Amino acid sequence: MTHDYTSRIVWTGNRGAGTVSYRGYDRTWDIAVPGKPLVHCSNDPLLGGDRGKMNPEDLLLSALSACHMLWYLHYAAEAGVVVTGYEDTPVGHGEVGAGGAGRFVAATLRPRIQVAAGTDLALAEALHHRIPEVCFVARSVNFPVHHAPEFAVET
Repeated sequence: MTHDYTSRIVWTGNRGAGTVSYRGYDRTWDIAVPGKPLVHCSNDPLLGGDRGKMNPEDLLLSALSACHMLWYLHYAAEAGVVVTGYEDTPVGHGEVGAGGAGRFVAATLRPRIQVAAGTDLALAEALHHRIPEVCFVARSVNFPVHHAPEFAVET
């Protein structure tokens, strides 16, 4: 079975003269998906982008983390692991080559997961190992995705 995802990217960086010169335009755009909030974006701040806007690297890392979280919650519910809180502070590890082109070389997801008292923490941790087999985003990237979960047990 196949299915499609759509998006609309609208460049917003024309200062009036378009791309007449390399420094004459902004690297900004909006992500406009019908029925969803507009997302204002810019390129990486290392390349002169706006720190206050999402960049492609932010979006990829966030998508990877969110996909992992959703599968984790699914597997936790199936396994009887009661999750009461989940937050992640993932880190994308990148490199820039000699010609200036960059890429992700790895990502580390660092979820902090709150679980109910009495939770089997070994089982809760083991659920993470199943996710790379099914996470749409993780299966689509060409770099390793590591995870370093921490658990907090409700008292």
